[in-house]
Amino acid sequence: MKRAIALAAAAGAVLTGCASTGPVESRPSPRLPPAPGSPPAQTAPVAPPDAAKPAPLPPPALPAPPPPAARPSVAAYPGEREGRILVAGFLPPGVKDRDGWAGDIFAALSALRIAPTADNICAVVAVIEQESTFQADPVVPGLSQIVWKELDARRERLHLPRLLLDAALLKTSPDGRSYKARIDALRTEKQMNDVFEDMISELPNGKALFSGYNPVRTGGPMQVSVAFAEEQVKDKAYPYPRRGSVRSEVFTRRGGVYFGTAILLDYPAPYSRILYRFADFNAGRYSSRNAAFQAAVARLSGQALALDGDLLRYVDGAPAAEPSATLGALHGIAARLGLSRAELLRDLRLEKTAQFGQTPLYARVFSLADSAAGSPVSREALPQIDLKSPKIQRKLTTGWFAERVDARHRTCLGRDRSTLP
Repeated sequence: MKRAIALAAAAGAVLTGCASTGPVESRPSPRLPPAPGSPPAQTAPVAPPDAAKPAPLPPPALPAPPPPAARPSVAAYPGEREGRILVAGFLPPGVKDRDGWAGDIFAALSALRIAPTADNICAVVAVIEQESTFQADPVVPGLSQIVWKELDARRERLHLPRLLLDAALLKTSPDGRSYKARIDALRTEKQMNDVFEDMISELPNGKALFSGYNPVRTGGPMQVSVAFAEEQVKDKAYPYPRRGSVRSEVFTRRGGVYFGTAILLDYPAPYSRILYRFADFNAGRYSSRNAAFQAAVARLSGQALALDGDLLRYVDGAPAAEPSATLGALHGIAARLGLSRAELLRDLRLEKTAQFGQTPLYARVFSLADSAAGSPVSREALPQIDLKSPKIQRKLTTGWFAERVDARHRTCLGRDRSTLP
């Protein structure tokens, strides 16, 4: 028995190397007004720090309230039938089960009380089209080979004999096939998730050994982060009857569309273009705002920074003790900002929230950057992130993703709905 448990544990450890990259984290309508004085988006080059003493800094400016139409009243919201018809007109030609997709998209918007405008509908449509081409459980080409390659790499790192791993995976699973046979037949992330969930529930001490180590991090037609979905239901009740875990709902069409719509639209983003919201969907909420903040800090400090939208270092989702490069650069200009190190860290801890844009740190950095540049610098920038995953076979970036989805969004807005079924 102990030998079987050890083999199962080794197999589980190997499988953890197969995590995929998807939206990491990504309320009102995306068409919010830009921050006061914000010009068209551009990435500020790194320049030497300005030696002149800045003028007295104004208090932090609060963002403008969202337009009243962003959250329509119950009376103004379309009914289900009208909503389905409205959304169906924006779907690309050739989509199978148009009524079903339209119903799930409208239901997600309705549950989140997001206005069913052309911009918002097309934003969801564009992401679905990019991530899955309207497949509820999209096929990942060569998934079985990818999994075996990752398994073998992990086995070598663990110095685990191949025979031991093979023996563990020959155990019969609940569907009558061995785990090895099921991995050989893998075509979708849902199938892989099901294999791992069976290992958790069926292998000896599987829950204790594998819980929290499921390698499938994203799934469904919008490639939703499972971690985001599990956090989302703590904030807002899931609007549909659940047939299993939150993780399982991510892999359904209705659940994937609901959680994907929430990541994309259910937060206030102070951007002049929806392009930056698409970048946030891929890189994490407020990454485009934070990348612009990093560019401003780089300008003031003369220190080159990676414009990745992460202002702190993180370990398991929590700020790490090791200072980030951005925090280090801010320490160098703390006197000019008039903020202590404790105050810098206090404000940076809000980087994943809308409140960061209202902090003294944010206001003072941009006030100094505007003065140094002689004109307002951009409050938004595409994060510079290379996308890495066993599924990705060529160089892709967050900027590439955002531009592709933005192009699909424009196509959707220009679609001649009168010619569609």
